[in-house]
Amino acid sequence: MLNGFFGSGGGVVAVPILEKECAPNEAHATSVALIFILSLVTALFYGFSGNLDFAGAWEYIPWGVLGAVAGSVFLKKIKPRILKRLFGAVITAAAVRMLFL
Repeated sequence: MLNGFFGSGGGVVAVPILEKECAPNEAHATSVALIFILSLVTALFYGFSGNLDFAGAWEYIPWGVLGAVAGSVFLKKIKPRILKRLFGAVITAAAVRMLFL
């Protein structure tokens, strides 16, 4: 349940809550750290129960690592106002994709 609210995809909930307590860049970074930990725990549960598809997971891992590196570089350089708009655009694109695919 926690992973659903705050983990993979849960940044929609976590980031606005965190932004009330810290700077937008810190909120996004904290959210990504939270997503990583919760996703790792979830993967362990799936792995121990025999329900983890390693072949399917390896298809996405390089892209995730690339995104993490790019995000850590750009997060330090992006102004909070632009970061908020970019975050909103990505969330909107994901919602549209979910509705029509």
